[in-house]
Amino acid sequence: MIIKFNYILVLLMVLASCQNETQTTKGEVGNDGSAQQGTDSLDTNQKYLVFFGNSLTAGYGVEPSEAFSALIQKKLDSMKKSYIVVNAGLSGETTAGGNSRIDWILKQQPVDIFVLELGANDGLRGIAVAETRKNLGSIIGKVKAAYPKAVIILAGMMVPPNMGSDYSRSFQKVFPEVAQIQQVGLIPFLLEGVGGIDSLNLPDGIHPTPKGHVILAENVWVTLEKYIQ
Repeated sequence: MIIKFNYILVLLMVLASCQNETQTTKGEVGNDGSAQQGTDSLDTNQKYLVFFGNSLTAGYGVEPSEAFSALIQKKLDSMKKSYIVVNAGLSGETTAGGNSRIDWILKQQPVDIFVLELGANDGLRGIAVAETRKNLGSIIGKVKAAYPKAVIILAGMMVPPNMGSDYSRSFQKVFPEVAQIQQVGLIPFLLEGVGGIDSLNLPDGIHPTPKGHVILAENVWVTLEKYIQ
Protein backbone atom coordinates (compact mmCIF):
# COMPACT_ATOMS: atom_id res chain seq x y z
CA MET A 1 0.00 0.00 0.00
CA ILE A 2 2.89 2.41 0.78
CA ILE A 3 4.44 1.77 -2.63
CA LYS A 4 1.05 2.22 -4.29
CA PHE A 5 0.39 5.51 -2.54
CA ASN A 6 3.90 6.78 -3.28
CA TYR A 7 3.38 5.93 -6.94
CA ILE A 8 0.09 7.79 -7.03
CA LEU A 9 1.69 10.84 -5.37
CA VAL A 10 4.44 11.02 -7.99
CA LEU A 11 1.87 10.38 -10.71
CA LEU A 12 -0.20 13.34 -9.62
CA MET A 13 2.86 15.59 -9.53
CA VAL A 14 3.81 14.68 -13.08
CA LEU A 15 0.25 15.04 -14.34
CA ALA A 16 0.21 18.58 -12.99
CA SER A 17 3.57 19.53 -14.49
CA CYS A 18 3.29 17.96 -17.94
CA GLN A 19 3.34 20.29 -20.91
CA ASN A 20 0.10 20.41 -22.84
CA GLU A 21 0.00 17.60 -25.34
CA THR A 22 -2.72 16.27 -27.58
CA GLN A 23 -2.99 13.01 -29.41
CA THR A 24 -5.49 11.64 -31.83
CA THR A 25 -7.15 8.56 -33.20
CA LYS A 26 -9.67 9.09 -35.97
CA GLY A 27 -10.83 12.30 -34.30
CA GLU A 28 -8.41 15.17 -33.78
CA VAL A 29 -7.82 17.60 -30.93
CA GLY A 30 -6.59 21.09 -31.76
CA ASN A 31 -3.62 22.75 -30.06
CA ASP A 32 -6.02 24.72 -27.89
CA GLY A 33 -7.54 21.51 -26.60
CA SER A 34 -10.57 21.73 -28.84
CA ALA A 35 -11.84 18.59 -30.49
CA GLN A 36 -11.97 18.77 -34.24
CA GLN A 37 -12.86 16.39 -37.02
CA GLY A 38 -10.28 15.13 -39.49
CA THR A 39 -10.44 15.56 -43.22
CA ASP A 40 -13.60 13.51 -43.56
CA SER A 41 -16.91 15.31 -43.19
CA LEU A 42 -19.26 14.29 -40.42
CA ASP A 43 -21.19 11.11 -41.15
CA THR A 44 -24.60 10.96 -39.49
CA ASN A 45 -24.38 7.16 -39.52
CA GLN A 46 -21.27 7.27 -37.35
CA LYS A 47 -21.23 7.30 -33.57
CA TYR A 48 -18.65 9.31 -31.64
CA LEU A 49 -16.81 8.18 -28.53
CA VAL A 50 -15.04 11.06 -26.79
CA PHE A 51 -12.31 10.60 -24.18
CA PHE A 52 -11.97 13.80 -22.13
CA GLY A 53 -9.15 13.99 -19.59
CA ASN A 54 -5.53 14.82 -18.77
CA SER A 55 -2.15 13.37 -19.84
CA LEU A 56 -3.25 9.80 -19.21
CA THR A 57 -6.01 10.24 -21.77
CA ALA A 58 -3.76 12.28 -24.07
CA GLY A 59 -1.31 9.36 -24.19
CA TYR A 60 1.69 11.32 -22.96
CA GLY A 61 4.99 9.76 -24.04
CA VAL A 62 3.65 7.16 -26.47
CA GLU A 63 2.72 7.17 -30.12
CA PRO A 64 -0.88 8.19 -30.87
CA SER A 65 -1.59 4.69 -32.14
CA GLU A 66 -0.41 3.22 -28.81
CA ALA A 67 -2.64 5.28 -26.48
CA PHE A 68 -5.52 3.42 -24.87
CA SER A 69 -8.08 5.45 -26.82
CA ALA A 70 -6.51 4.28 -30.10
CA LEU A 71 -6.60 0.69 -28.84
CA ILE A 72 -10.29 1.09 -28.12
CA GLN A 73 -10.73 2.34 -31.69
CA LYS A 74 -8.97 -0.77 -33.02
CA LYS A 75 -11.18 -3.01 -30.92
CA LEU A 76 -14.34 -1.31 -32.15
CA ASP A 77 -13.12 -1.55 -35.73
CA SER A 78 -12.41 -5.26 -35.30
CA MET A 79 -15.98 -5.69 -34.08
CA LYS A 80 -17.20 -3.71 -37.09
CA LYS A 81 -18.79 -1.12 -34.82
CA SER A 82 -19.36 2.24 -36.47
CA TYR A 83 -17.60 4.45 -33.92
CA ILE A 84 -15.07 7.23 -34.28
CA VAL A 85 -12.93 7.65 -31.16
CA VAL A 86 -11.86 11.21 -30.32
CA ASN A 87 -8.97 11.78 -27.91
CA ALA A 88 -9.71 15.09 -26.16
CA GLY A 89 -7.02 14.67 -23.51
CA LEU A 90 -5.01 17.68 -22.34
CA SER A 91 -1.98 17.28 -20.06
CA GLY A 92 -2.17 19.09 -16.73
CA GLU A 93 -5.95 19.49 -16.85
CA THR A 94 -7.91 19.96 -13.62
CA THR A 95 -11.66 19.56 -13.19
CA ALA A 96 -11.99 23.36 -13.18
CA GLY A 97 -10.07 23.60 -16.44
CA GLY A 98 -12.12 20.80 -17.89
CA ASN A 99 -15.32 22.51 -16.83
CA SER A 100 -14.27 25.53 -18.90
CA ARG A 101 -12.92 23.57 -21.86
CA ILE A 102 -15.91 21.28 -22.22
CA ASP A 103 -18.09 24.09 -23.59
CA TRP A 104 -15.83 24.43 -26.64
CA ILE A 105 -15.49 20.68 -27.08
CA LEU A 106 -19.25 20.21 -27.16
CA LYS A 107 -19.64 22.90 -29.82
CA GLN A 108 -17.09 21.18 -32.05
CA GLN A 109 -17.66 17.51 -31.41
CA PRO A 110 -20.70 15.19 -31.68
CA VAL A 111 -20.96 12.90 -28.66
CA ASP A 112 -22.60 9.49 -28.36
CA ILE A 113 -20.38 8.15 -25.56
CA PHE A 114 -18.37 10.42 -23.27
CA VAL A 115 -15.61 9.12 -20.98
CA LEU A 116 -14.55 11.65 -18.32
CA GLU A 117 -11.09 11.19 -16.78
CA LEU A 118 -10.29 14.19 -14.58
CA GLY A 119 -9.58 14.89 -10.91
CA ALA A 120 -6.01 13.68 -10.31
CA ASN A 121 -4.55 17.18 -10.45
CA ASP A 122 -7.21 18.43 -8.06
CA GLY A 123 -5.98 15.90 -5.52
CA LEU A 124 -2.36 16.99 -5.87
CA ARG A 125 -3.29 20.59 -5.24
CA GLY A 126 -5.45 19.72 -2.29
CA ILE A 127 -8.48 21.30 -3.88
CA ALA A 128 -11.55 20.88 -1.73
CA VAL A 129 -13.33 17.63 -2.47
CA ALA A 130 -16.59 19.54 -2.73
CA GLU A 131 -15.10 21.62 -5.55
CA THR A 132 -13.94 18.56 -7.46
CA ARG A 133 -17.37 16.99 -7.02
CA LYS A 134 -19.03 20.20 -8.20
CA ASN A 135 -16.86 20.46 -11.32
CA LEU A 136 -17.30 16.82 -12.29
CA GLY A 137 -21.05 17.19 -11.88
CA SER A 138 -21.01 20.38 -13.95
CA ILE A 139 -19.10 18.75 -16.81
CA ILE A 140 -21.48 15.82 -16.83
CA GLY A 141 -24.45 18.20 -16.70
CA LYS A 142 -23.19 20.13 -19.72
CA VAL A 143 -22.73 16.94 -21.72
CA LYS A 144 -26.23 15.82 -20.81
CA ALA A 145 -27.69 19.18 -21.80
CA ALA A 146 -25.91 19.19 -25.17
CA TYR A 147 -26.45 15.49 -25.93
CA PRO A 148 -29.30 14.10 -23.80
CA LYS A 149 -28.97 10.62 -25.28
CA ALA A 150 -25.20 10.36 -24.78
CA VAL A 151 -23.79 7.64 -22.55
CA ILE A 152 -21.42 9.10 -19.92
CA ILE A 153 -18.72 7.15 -18.08
CA LEU A 154 -16.60 8.53 -15.23
CA ALA A 155 -13.07 7.20 -14.54
CA GLY A 156 -12.09 7.02 -10.88
CA MET A 157 -8.77 8.11 -9.34
CA MET A 158 -7.06 7.94 -5.96
CA VAL A 159 -4.71 10.26 -4.05
CA PRO A 160 -2.05 9.42 -1.42
CA PRO A 161 -2.58 10.19 2.27
CA ASN A 162 -0.14 13.10 2.35
CA MET A 163 -3.10 15.47 2.43
CA GLY A 164 -4.48 13.50 5.34
CA SER A 165 -6.29 10.19 5.40
CA ASP A 166 -9.67 11.90 5.65
CA TYR A 167 -9.01 13.85 2.47
CA SER A 168 -7.78 10.74 0.65
CA ARG A 169 -10.82 8.72 1.59
CA SER A 170 -13.19 11.55 0.74
CA PHE A 171 -11.49 12.12 -2.61
CA GLN A 172 -11.68 8.48 -3.60
CA LYS A 173 -15.39 8.41 -2.75
CA VAL A 174 -16.14 11.39 -5.01
CA PHE A 175 -16.10 9.34 -8.19
CA PRO A 176 -18.55 6.57 -7.26
CA GLU A 177 -20.74 9.15 -5.52
CA VAL A 178 -20.87 11.41 -8.59
CA ALA A 179 -21.48 8.40 -10.82
CA GLN A 180 -24.38 7.29 -8.65
CA ILE A 181 -25.95 10.74 -8.30
CA GLN A 182 -25.58 11.51 -12.00
CA GLN A 183 -26.53 7.96 -12.99
CA VAL A 184 -23.51 7.45 -15.23
CA GLY A 185 -21.10 4.56 -15.73
CA LEU A 186 -17.98 4.18 -13.59
CA ILE A 187 -14.45 2.87 -14.17
CA PRO A 188 -13.36 2.27 -10.54
CA PHE A 189 -9.65 3.04 -11.08
CA LEU A 190 -8.20 3.69 -14.53
CA LEU A 191 -4.66 2.68 -13.52
CA GLU A 192 -5.60 -0.64 -11.94
CA GLY A 193 -2.87 -3.17 -12.71
CA VAL A 194 -0.48 -0.52 -14.07
CA GLY A 195 0.26 1.96 -11.28
CA GLY A 196 3.54 1.25 -9.52
CA ILE A 197 4.71 -1.45 -11.95
CA ASP A 198 8.03 -0.37 -13.47
CA SER A 199 7.78 -2.56 -16.56
CA LEU A 200 4.45 -0.99 -17.49
CA ASN A 201 5.58 2.62 -17.14
CA LEU A 202 7.95 4.90 -19.03
CA PRO A 203 11.39 5.81 -17.54
CA ASP A 204 9.69 8.61 -15.60
CA GLY A 205 8.00 5.86 -13.61
CA ILE A 206 4.65 7.56 -14.13
CA HIS A 207 3.16 7.39 -17.58
CA PRO A 208 2.17 4.00 -19.00
CA THR A 209 4.20 2.31 -21.69
CA PRO A 210 2.43 0.91 -24.74
CA LYS A 211 1.93 -2.31 -22.76
CA GLY A 212 0.57 -0.25 -19.90
CA HIS A 213 -1.92 1.37 -22.23
CA VAL A 214 -3.09 -2.07 -23.29
CA ILE A 215 -4.12 -2.69 -19.68
CA LEU A 216 -5.72 0.76 -19.43
CA ALA A 217 -7.75 -0.07 -22.53
CA GLU A 218 -8.84 -3.32 -20.87
CA ASN A 219 -9.86 -1.43 -17.71
CA VAL A 220 -11.90 0.98 -19.81
CA TRP A 221 -13.43 -1.77 -21.90
CA VAL A 222 -14.82 -3.64 -18.88
CA THR A 223 -17.22 -0.74 -18.36
CA LEU A 224 -17.47 0.56 -21.91
CA GLU A 225 -18.56 -2.70 -23.51
CA LYS A 226 -21.84 -2.57 -21.59
CA TYR A 227 -22.86 0.48 -23.57
CA ILE A 228 -21.60 -0.39 -27.06
CA GLN A 229 -24.48 -1.14 -29.39
